[in-house]
Amino acid sequence: MPKPGVFDFDNKAKRDAQKETARQNYVDLKSSLSSSSETSSQGKGGADGKAQESKDILVTSEDGITTITFNRPSKKNAISFQMYKDIMLALKNASTDNSVITVFTGVGDYYSSGNDLRNFINLAGEIQDKVIMCTALLREFVNTFIDFPKPLVAVVNGPAVGISVTLLGLFDAVYASDRATFHTPFIHLGQNPEACSSYTFPKMMGSAKAAEMLLFGKKLTAREAWAQGLVTEVFPESTFETEVWTRLKTYAKLSPNGMRVFKELIRNHERQKLYTVNAEECALGQERLMSEEWKDALRNFLSRKAKL
Repeated sequence: MPKPGVFDFDNKAKRDAQKETARQNYVDLKSSLSSSSETSSQGKGGADGKAQESKDILVTSEDGITTITFNRPSKKNAISFQMYKDIMLALKNASTDNSVITVFTGVGDYYSSGNDLRNFINLAGEIQDKVIMCTALLREFVNTFIDFPKPLVAVVNGPAVGISVTLLGLFDAVYASDRATFHTPFIHLGQNPEACSSYTFPKMMGSAKAAEMLLFGKKLTAREAWAQGLVTEVFPESTFETEVWTRLKTYAKLSPNGMRVFKELIRNHERQKLYTVNAEECALGQERLMSEEWKDALRNFLSRKAKL
């Protein structure tokens, strides 16, 4: 019969091993991204023209605006793990190129349907290690938005779901077509909110309205999102592209150094808070990805998709 405390010692050893694995995965991820960034920067262009080659993420720079476009319309611009890495690389490049502002938008009917849940189909074998890697990737991804030094604008051309919505709390302006909707169905998938939305959403819209979205999965229209402070302005679909891009080109003529300094002043007040919230959300997300509730939700989702 084991002596008292042996099980506690074993559990502590396992937890320490898990923490070390998570730390090493995080270091490996940062190292790989740094290497990719250096390789890309060697062939990076100036302020105009094509800035980065990627099938599902298009990056162009023109008229002082770097545009990062979700380009996976057949999948409603669902975000794959590779797209996460492509976006991080695009933001790292945009932070040092000659553009003044950076814009996100989508190709097709959707802005983005959020995480591609098929990302998780291949989480077989050593699932715990892979879950740790997934959450390390998410943490680094969100930190890239927290640290981005230039004005960041979302041009929401259609429905937005999941992380494409929660990230909006880290943007400086959000312009939406009146056909856009905003949905965070985490509760239906056994998951938790991410991208610092557990902090930014209550701050923007108040606790009760934030709970409707994050806890109960209420879908907002563009007008509702504007009324609650998530969206800066809503435009008619018929004039959306013309009006928004005309305005953005005007903004791109403003003082780039002035906008950098003022954004830094604003962000510095809460940067450490955002880092902390991001880390807490990712830690909880790691637990949720290991839960039976999440696994059942994923199986149900994939089953429904197979029947379509």
